[in-house]
Amino acid sequence: MKITGKLTKVLKKQTGVSKAGKEWQKQSFVLDTGADFNNEICIDCFGDKIELIQNLKEGADIEVKINLSSKEFKGRYYHNISAWEINLQDGVADQNVESDEMPF
Repeated sequence: MKITGKLTKVLKKQTGVSKAGKEWQKQSFVLDTGADFNNEICIDCFGDKIELIQNLKEGADIEVKINLSSKEFKGRYYHNISAWEINLQDGVADQNVESDEMPF
């Protein structure tokens, strides 16, 4: 699934150790989709996917490919939104459309 919007905040990296003894790390960021209601979505990057947001600046327009998942715990469901690819939307394609010159 793809979602686009403006990167508004990158949260602190979190680390820990699972019950199985494996170290983990995650970093979340907030995306403003521009929707009229509930426009902010917090998305997680796990493990090596943290690198996807390291060079992005707040205010950047991005497209994020995500996985949605839910887990049940004691009769309640908890949802997770995980990024697996992030692309910067810089408008370069729009600039090429207006050009009269051939690109080759």
